[in-house]
Amino acid sequence: MTNQTQGLTLKEKIFNFFTWRNIKETFFSFFKWRGSIDKYIMRGPIDLTFFIIMMVLLCVGLVTTFSASYVAAKANIGSVDTDGDAYYYLKSQLLYIVVGLVLMYVISKIKLDFVEQAANLAVVLIILLLIYTLINPAIIPGKESYRRWVEIIIRFQPSEFAKIILIVFLAASMKKNQKRLAEDWKLSVYYILLVGVFCVLILAENHLSATILVFAIGMIMIFLGGGKLAVFGVGSLGAGALLLVAWATGLLQKYMGDRIDMWLKLLFNEQLTAAEKQGDAWQILQSLYAIGSGGVFGVGLGQSRQKHLYIPEPQNDFVFSIACEEYGYIGAIIIMVLFMVLVVRGFLLAINMKDKFSSLLVMGICFHVGLQAALNMAVVSGTVPNTGIGLPFFSAGGSAMVTLLAEMGLVLSASRGVTKSIKGSGKRL
Repeated sequence: MTNQTQGLTLKEKIFNFFTWRNIKETFFSFFKWRGSIDKYIMRGPIDLTFFIIMMVLLCVGLVTTFSASYVAAKANIGSVDTDGDAYYYLKSQLLYIVVGLVLMYVISKIKLDFVEQAANLAVVLIILLLIYTLINPAIIPGKESYRRWVEIIIRFQPSEFAKIILIVFLAASMKKNQKRLAEDWKLSVYYILLVGVFCVLILAENHLSATILVFAIGMIMIFLGGGKLAVFGVGSLGAGALLLVAWATGLLQKYMGDRIDMWLKLLFNEQLTAAEKQGDAWQILQSLYAIGSGGVFGVGLGQSRQKHLYIPEPQNDFVFSIACEEYGYIGAIIIMVLFMVLVVRGFLLAINMKDKFSSLLVMGICFHVGLQAALNMAVVSGTVPNTGIGLPFFSAGGSAMVTLLAEMGLVLSASRGVTKSIKGSGKRL
């Protein structure tokens, strides 16, 4: 307390606090504080084209998820206790979307320099979190063999966050070591080993689909970042060799052997037994029935028959089969085209960015979204074995939706100031 304020009454102190001088100092100190955080705020318009396509996919996905889920939710069938509420998944998905959109907006305003600086800390934290998930997983009734979830205030899947953190770290590190990466093959090996650590930890959770995605994301990031092509090829061949070893030793059978067997039988049009039709082949057969019965124009929104407890938990991995049934081949093709345009637009933005980190980050995110959508569609159509992979913007799930919208926020942040250099328009958000 200064000599000037000593001996003053409470009334005089309050009056002194609200003098013009104090008000003026407080007013200018606010703008001084605002200026200190201004270096973290991104200005300029976002890419309106990318934003609109993303929002269309999000809205179509929400409508489709509700249509696919309300029968199972009302019957309280599945791994989640819905208490007979037909709107359970709609309300849940809406909540995750609102949280994700708020996060997307906040991230879209943050300069990517700050994200780049946080990459090293983030990768250490996510590895520790993946290890913690193996040690102390949150077990879900009916899914006791899966160790994917952890409960820290809320329940979530760290493997979902691992995908985006790996993209951010590799983009930041490869920008920093751009020249060295092109000359020193050992650096490429280091990145491959890091991707391997992620894959081993996630595979130990019995999460094969996320393992495949993380491996593919890591390898394409190393390739796009300028890693040695020979090392990239050796790493891919090594992964293929490990896959063959896992198949030969029966380790792969532990994770998805029955699914692969059923897929091979369907692929070669082998006769299935009654037990197989009612068991391991049930889900994919019902999915194919849904796709086939949709025809060219579909049976109409909300009119799917296969969602009436034929396809198990249709709001999750097999939501696209319900979309095919209700929207028909035309609707399915439109959804595919929307995903393709989103990815192409993202890559177009990326190649027009002057900053290496932003460019690699956007390409990695768009590759992730495109690959995951393609794999999901391939699974529900029986083109590849069932790996339990969700469809972005469509499949119900909190961790996946929030993480996906956070990724969209990063793309929108990177797009600020780029839209003027390519054909398209920007809009402030």
